[in-house]
Amino acid sequence: MIAHIDEIPYFGEHTQVTVMCHSCGWKQTDFIPAEGQKAGCWSLSVKKREHLKSRVVRSSSCTIRIPELDLQVNPGSSATGYVSNIEGVISRFLDVINMVLRDLQKDASAELVENQAADLTQTIKDINQLESLIKQLSNVGDEQVEPFTIELLDPHGHSMIIDESALERELTDEELATLPTGPDPAVFSA
Repeated sequence: MIAHIDEIPYFGEHTQVTVMCHSCGWKQTDFIPAEGQKAGCWSLSVKKREHLKSRVVRSSSCTIRIPELDLQVNPGSSATGYVSNIEGVISRFLDVINMVLRDLQKDASAELVENQAADLTQTIKDINQLESLIKQLSNVGDEQVEPFTIELLDPHGHSMIIDESALERELTDEELATLPTGPDPAVFSA
């Protein structure tokens, strides 16, 4: 286990905890603020290219969503925290969307060869929808692209967005009841 305490500009003092196993390669990283935090949601309406530079701290308990595009990433059993910016968050979404797009394009080729018209029609609709998402996420600030909101919902309150336009609010009881809390803490025994 490695613990590193540092002052993150605009975020205050944080402890970065990394737990890893050299035998199997398992690794988990998280960021914990020095001051106690309450469950909360940070949001930023991404309207212009300057917003891409806004700093983000995402803890392993944070759910990230873009409501207008119906995109959401929940923390899984091996979720890790990271410090990035809005561009980095969008890049992570794009990586997954491009992976799914490649799989659908392979499926479309197979359906074309097998002459499965009904399946091909739905696959082409799905491909078009993914290409539209890629265009919207890749062209922030263009007049033809609608702005969208990035939300960080964290039941432990360890995540945040630093930007003058970012908004913070408390999570509702309903949100708290449905949000995953990320990986269980690592437990070691002798």
